[in-house]
Amino acid sequence: MRKRVGIIGSGDVGRALADGFLKYGFEVKIGTRNPDRLVDWLKKAGEKATVCSFEEAAHFGDLVVLAVKGNAAEFALDMAGAATLHEKTVIDTCNPISEEPLVNGVLNFFTKSNSSLMEHLQAKYSRIHFVKAFNSVGSALMVDPQFEEGRPTMFICGNSDKAKGDVQEVLDLFGWDVADLGKVEAARAIEPLCMLWCIPGFLNNEWNHAFKLLKK
Repeated sequence: MRKRVGIIGSGDVGRALADGFLKYGFEVKIGTRNPDRLVDWLKKAGEKATVCSFEEAAHFGDLVVLAVKGNAAEFALDMAGAATLHEKTVIDTCNPISEEPLVNGVLNFFTKSNSSLMEHLQAKYSRIHFVKAFNSVGSALMVDPQFEEGRPTMFICGNSDKAKGDVQEVLDLFGWDVADLGKVEAARAIEPLCMLWCIPGFLNNEWNHAFKLLKK
């Protein structure tokens, strides 16, 4: 894989993944609307890191990460210039979390049960190769998670086998086993894993866990 990554979004997820790519020798441009929030991060990140606009990050990356709130995903892609992302692999980390309050620790989504945010994005931006990943674990565990039971499982999906291959390489490098669940429709099952992952956190302040698929 060519080692240039553009990250659209500078929140916890964007910074955590940027740190991971930098750790493993990638060049990273992290796109943000608020460069001031990354001043301290940039000092620690080193010479292979740059802070820029969404558009510059999208143009730079051979691989691009979309790491914004779900309700801002279209806005961010439009600001990045969707045409810049045509035929590129874009890791979609987003979840369709609504602004409604929790119900006994359970998040609410703005999507319907037989649809997903990723399907909506793939239909609107049909020439981008979206791959759902990193949406079902907290940012602190995204890179090199350590568990006594071994490597956890990241569930992915997407319409492009080549793009999923790119993402599997990253996940393997970052310490994950991968379960490829098929085409974009599988996001209907993968996105709600965010709900499941968050319940112990919201109810018991327990955030240090991940999913593992067991096979015989």
